[in-house]
Amino acid sequence: MEPLLYILVYVLFINLVAFFTMYADKQKAKKKAWRIPEKVLFLLAAIGGSIGSIAGMYIFRHKTKHSSFTIGMPVILGLQLMLVFAFVSAFAISFL
Repeated sequence: MEPLLYILVYVLFINLVAFFTMYADKQKAKKKAWRIPEKVLFLLAAIGGSIGSIAGMYIFRHKTKHSSFTIGMPVILGLQLMLVFAFVSAFAISFL
């Protein structure tokens, strides 16, 4: 399997995990049950699940009143996009 395909599968998987973790935490919040720690939600975003986390946050209306999430998640996504851009740029330059 090509390395790019592995990366795409990983990104899809981690975003689905982050998305459904937001859903699970929202359901737990409604039932006043044990909650998923915020550091876990941020960790999932940081390891590549920021799009899934942001989507879950707004689709399930979960953590949208917490500025640490409404600001923090997009910041993580922005940093990840800059990292991807830098990597792609460096890779493209190596071909020139």
